[in-house]
Amino acid sequence: MNHSSNNTQAVQLTGEEIAKHNSRESCWVIVHGRAYDVTEFLPEHPGGPKIILKYAGKDATEEYEPIHPPDTLEKYLPKDKHLGEVDMGTVAKEEKEFDPDEEERQKRIESMPILEQCYNLMDFEAVARKVMKKTAWAYYSSAADDEITLRENHSAFHKIWFRPRVLVDVEHVDMSTTMLGTKVDIPFYVTATALGKLGHPEGEVVLTRGAKKHNVIQMIPTLASCSFDEIMDAADDQVQWLQLYVNKDREVTKRIVQHAEKRGCKGLFITVDAPQLGRREKDMRSKFSDVGSSVQSSSGSAVDRSQGAARAISSFIDPSLSWKDIAWFQSITKMPILLKGVQCVEDVIRAVEVGVQGVVLSNHGGRQLDTARSGIEILAEVMPVLRARGWQDRLEVYIDGGVRRATDIIKAMCLGATGVGIGRPFLYAMSAYGLPGVDHAMQLLKDEMEMNMRLIGAAKVSDLNPTMIDTRALSSHIAPVPVDTLGLNVYDSLVGPQEKAKAKL
Repeated sequence: MNHSSNNTQAVQLTGEEIAKHNSRESCWVIVHGRAYDVTEFLPEHPGGPKIILKYAGKDATEEYEPIHPPDTLEKYLPKDKHLGEVDMGTVAKEEKEFDPDEEERQKRIESMPILEQCYNLMDFEAVARKVMKKTAWAYYSSAADDEITLRENHSAFHKIWFRPRVLVDVEHVDMSTTMLGTKVDIPFYVTATALGKLGHPEGEVVLTRGAKKHNVIQMIPTLASCSFDEIMDAADDQVQWLQLYVNKDREVTKRIVQHAEKRGCKGLFITVDAPQLGRREKDMRSKFSDVGSSVQSSSGSAVDRSQGAARAISSFIDPSLSWKDIAWFQSITKMPILLKGVQCVEDVIRAVEVGVQGVVLSNHGGRQLDTARSGIEILAEVMPVLRARGWQDRLEVYIDGGVRRATDIIKAMCLGATGVGIGRPFLYAMSAYGLPGVDHAMQLLKDEMEMNMRLIGAAKVSDLNPTMIDTRALSSHIAPVPVDTLGLNVYDSLVGPQEKAKAKL
């Protein structure tokens, strides 16, 4: 019997029929009410065969959805492996095992703080940590090795001190600026972060809508949970950029880039700091409990690659990418090309020489090489050298990583950045509160930005300059003063949003 999706007669498969194919030798799965034969795909699956075998002969939709764009099977599984519609009424409902952790999480969701209790970007992270699924939290929050760079990205901003100007007319503050020719309301963009549906069922399109409302740019990730076209379709006459992981298969890369340009993307950000993805132990640890079903205990099981979401999604990235490839990118697109993940002044100089339009000084949110320096520290190294050569206008310089306050944005602008990328805070806002959370987070930054520009004595972004900051401590990677224990003992520390009080009976 031909179950191919090319079969004109719509024969519905039954759950019993699919359930028979539950082994490494014959593995069928159901996704969104359709059956697929993934037997031959098992060894190639980036996440390893184990997770698929766990759902062999069953409905895998719930596990599949957050970590695969909806067009994945269309793109990667040959048409003759598409077996057709399934009569879902005949599919045995999985008895969900009692999960005390999940029950606790649901209770925390019921008593989570109201949105108005989030006064800053850190508050969203505090709430998200309590209400997100453990595996999703581990993927978003994890970073490389000892997570030193993750923490340094944020704490580096605390080593820069302001030198405010007074008696400046700051009645009207204009926070707008231009990035790659696009006017935006405030100098930040939503940077690319993978797997949005781990935090919210709608995924990245929530960020798209938030970016539209606040007139900021969204950078679309290669590894989004939504498909590229879904995100572009959700865009309402707004500017978006594309973040690109370069595929070993250059034809695939070319297709992605040219499709993005055709759909109206206004910038190509090539990730250059990830020839291999870093080792993120929180993410790996959260996957460890998933031992899978007994079907994969057959002797044919090769290396187990189920080491968390990061490893699962990254196997196609090309580690041979080098400077000589830039000319090829310039030949296939007219979009401005920027290198995302540059980490020293020598490479910025080289970027100018090869003729790209910009760089993002970034260490991948601390997720790649641990003890790499923060973006803001690299910026302080780069801009004086570019100015000395008269090259400061030859490319746009962005930073990302650790930006949590408008004062962080202001410090970057004073040093000479064109703008900053913000990633995780918007994921946490979305995971905890959906679109209203993203909206609130962006508005908080705007309110902080207006206040702090007044306080530093700048009526517009172009007034921000290096004389307004003291960066002498920035490159010092030691704690500058002993801890004041007496002072700390009497200090009433700030707290995050409080859970709602239980109703009195």
